[in-house]
Amino acid sequence: MTAQALPMKKRVGKTRGDQIFDIILYTVAVLMVIVALYPMYFIIIASVSDPNLVAQGDILFLPRRMTLEGYKYLLSMGNLWTGYGNTILYTLAGTLIMLAVNLPVAYALSRKDLVGRKFFTLFFVFPMFFSGGLIPTFIIVNNYFHLLDTFTVMVLPFSVITYYIIVARTFFQNNLPAELWEAAQIDGCGNLRYFFQVVLPLSKAIIAVIALWAAVGHWNSYFNALIYLRTGEKYPLQLVMRNILINNEVVATQMTGSAAAEMNKKVNLIKYGAIVVSSLPIMTMYPFVQKYFNQGVMIGAVKG
Repeated sequence: MTAQALPMKKRVGKTRGDQIFDIILYTVAVLMVIVALYPMYFIIIASVSDPNLVAQGDILFLPRRMTLEGYKYLLSMGNLWTGYGNTILYTLAGTLIMLAVNLPVAYALSRKDLVGRKFFTLFFVFPMFFSGGLIPTFIIVNNYFHLLDTFTVMVLPFSVITYYIIVARTFFQNNLPAELWEAAQIDGCGNLRYFFQVVLPLSKAIIAVIALWAAVGHWNSYFNALIYLRTGEKYPLQLVMRNILINNEVVATQMTGSAAAEMNKKVNLIKYGAIVVSSLPIMTMYPFVQKYFNQGVMIGAVKG
C-alpha cells in the first residue's frame, strides 16, 4: 500500500488591501517618530548654531555657523557643577526614600486580609484630590518640622505619592497569587521575610518603573527648591539654570546697541544649551530601564 503524499499548503501572500494598510501603518508610525524626536534634535542643533539664524527660522535640519560659546559659558560656572551634585544627591536619596515608603504601603493595601483596607485606601486617595495647599504646607514644613533650607526638605516631606502606591498595589494584586503566601507560611516565613525575599525579587519590573518616575520627577523638580531653599549652595540644577537665564536676561535688558544684541545671542545659546545639559543624564539612563518600564506600565495598568 503506497502512501499518498499530503498536499502542501499553498502559501498565501498579502492581499493588495493588506499591503496598502501596511504602507499607511508604517507611514503613520514614521511620522509619529519624527514628531517625537525632531524637537529634541532641533534643540541640540540650535544649541550649537548661530542664534540669529535660529531666530530667523533658518535652522531646520543641520547646524549652521557652529559655535560652542553657550556650552563654554555654562561649563565655566562653578554653581552649575554644585547644582549638578545637589541634583544627583537629591535624585538618588529621594528615589530610594520613595521606594522605601511607597512599596510597603502598596503591598499592605494589596493584601485582602488587611484590617481596614478600604479605610486606609481612602486615607491615601483623598489627599490626592483635596490637599491643604501651598501655604499650610509651608507653615507645617517651617514651623512644625523646621525643615526649611535643609537637605531633608527636598527628599522627605513629599515622598508619599498616591499614584505610585496605586500602580504598585495593582501589580502586587495581579502578579502575586495568594497561594504563594500560603506556601511561604507553611515553610515558616513571616510577613517581613516574605516581603523582602519573595515579593521584591518578583517585582523588579514595577520597582524599575517607580524608580524611573521618581528619579525623573526629582531631576526635573525646581518648584520645591524655589519655595523651601534659601541657600544657593543647596540649589538643584534646574533652579541654578533658571537663575542663570533670568540673570542674563536682566543684564541684556539693561544694555543698548550692539552690546544688547550680543547679550541676547548669548542668552539664546545658554537657553538651548541648558536644556541639553539638564536633560542629557535622564535621556542616557532611560534605555537601560526601558524594558522594565514598558513591562511594568502594562502590568500595573490592569484593573485592580
